[in-house]
Amino acid sequence: MATPKLFRLKAEVAPASSGPRALVLPYARVRVDTGVFHLDQLYEYLIPEKLSDSIRVGVRVQLPFGNRETEGIVVERVAEPERAGELKSITKVLSGIPVATCESFKLIDLMSRRYACNPWDLIRSAIPPRVASVEKSISFGVPEPHKSVKQSIAFQTLAPFIQAHEQVIPLVKENQHAGSILIIAPNEKEVDLIFAALRTSSVVVLKLTAAMPRDERYRNYLQAINGSNCIVIGTRSAIFAPIRNLGTIIIHKESSFDHYELRSPGWNSRSIALIRARTESVKLILTGFSPSIEISQLIEEREVKFYNSRQTVSVKAFTPNEGALLPGRIFSEIKKALNVGPVLFIAPRKGYGNALLCAHCRNVASCDCGGRLSVTAKNKAPTCVHCGTSFQDWKCSFCNRDKQYLAGRGIERAAEEISRAFPKFPVIVSAGDVIKDRIEPKSALVLATAGAQPQVEGGYAAVVILDGVRFFSHTDLRTQERARELFLESASMISKNGTVLLVIEDSHPVVSAIARWNVAPLLKRELSERTELHLPPSVFSVVLAMDQSIGMQIYNGLKKASVEGRIPNSSNIYGPTEISKGQVKIVIHADKKDSQALTDVVHELQRRRSIAKKELFTLRVEPYSL
Repeated sequence: MATPKLFRLKAEVAPASSGPRALVLPYARVRVDTGVFHLDQLYEYLIPEKLSDSIRVGVRVQLPFGNRETEGIVVERVAEPERAGELKSITKVLSGIPVATCESFKLIDLMSRRYACNPWDLIRSAIPPRVASVEKSISFGVPEPHKSVKQSIAFQTLAPFIQAHEQVIPLVKENQHAGSILIIAPNEKEVDLIFAALRTSSVVVLKLTAAMPRDERYRNYLQAINGSNCIVIGTRSAIFAPIRNLGTIIIHKESSFDHYELRSPGWNSRSIALIRARTESVKLILTGFSPSIEISQLIEEREVKFYNSRQTVSVKAFTPNEGALLPGRIFSEIKKALNVGPVLFIAPRKGYGNALLCAHCRNVASCDCGGRLSVTAKNKAPTCVHCGTSFQDWKCSFCNRDKQYLAGRGIERAAEEISRAFPKFPVIVSAGDVIKDRIEPKSALVLATAGAQPQVEGGYAAVVILDGVRFFSHTDLRTQERARELFLESASMISKNGTVLLVIEDSHPVVSAIARWNVAPLLKRELSERTELHLPPSVFSVVLAMDQSIGMQIYNGLKKASVEGRIPNSSNIYGPTEISKGQVKIVIHADKKDSQALTDVVHELQRRRSIAKKELFTLRVEPYSL
């Protein structure tokens, strides 16, 4: 729905122009940083003749908007404006160097509609802040002729025994002939590993991450979009980069949560890569040890090709003993491995004791605020996980006894127990604030939580996953996906003669998935279950989070819209349910075919609230978790 005329006139029409207008294409359509959610359309401005030579698509300009000056980016120049009236003039050109292209504006428009947001929210992520001093040193390469690329989308399973980042290099070499390559990695660590491995390449290799110094990031960005063929490696925001002669996009470890933007509107690099692959005719390669549930659905629908790494892995499962960290039969396997090299233990929890129970009556200890008590280290007093209150002289509120029982064994307590079981070997812990990137290839007991596993040259003699079923027991919809990726990624870190030791029932399907290095049966099972229960990705989902005071008001408005047929008939509205103190959420599911129609309705609701100066809700389209 168009923005009411009142707002458009206030932003665009002025009593007089400044100086003579440009002789050729004297009007510019500009994407403006309005700072207001519903003021999201293109605005037209007059181009003064004195600025005409500098104003082209993608340049930053300063312009009047309402009663202030703000920034905008020129989207196009036209001969005639669409609207009548005398228009305001662009004040000045902030930079004559283009930071966007026609293709990148099309992408931002597509994604702003998909994610129901103001396009400037995406521009803020897509285009680095300007550093004027950098522009003086930029030299522009001669554009190479665009090479025809056969558009395709594929998922490549990462293999065991080889470090994950090293497996990206052959993909780069295979596709380097087809033009520039954009690699999106989940975090800085992965970016640095891939960058180091490609540094000797004959092609220019550039990094693009938000953690880089501003001047270096801006320089690399300008080089990527204005230079000759190159390889760009970056974190999620680099997915928008309008790289010249782009032939291939690689999304490394595509199921990682780090590919999801935390700020509104919560886009993810995988979805944007899929859109770019289809609209820009580039090749898209997704990698991971196990595909995300969304990619699994596309594999099932044959929209994405699935390439599995045919390998066999030595794996042994051990039935857990009640209360014991390590089953009795696993000790001999660990001792045998320690004689060869380091052994990696994966623990499901950080800390020491994640829950405190009364040793007599087994009631869970809690604080007056309702938070559970935990113990952060040996001989430390219990503390509340919510408010941090310490209980030096804790006693059970039910039986008044003071004997403690620690449940939810954390990695530090696990390290104590394992070091007592194997006293001759050093203990290395990688978790929390102290994460080890790499260790020496010497016999040692290495304990890590998910995502903190250190690399070791040649691989581990054994990888032990403790309390395996715990990884599959969380309540959110990504539990199975995360557990599959973690199990296979950890298992991949063994040496070629190493063994994976799982503290889990041998009938669990993850055991055979690791042994055959094939997660396809697990994926098919989960997709079938989700379809039966009408859960994503078999349905489209939107989540609205808001203050509790407006929750029922928005819910009732959505229900009314549903009754009146303004929301697709396939929509189901759930909530509001509490997500934190004073915050609630509303979840809406709809058929996939109605996804854009539902998004448009919710977007219009948010725009109307913005126009009325009402409190806005937080909107997430197909979020990581419901």
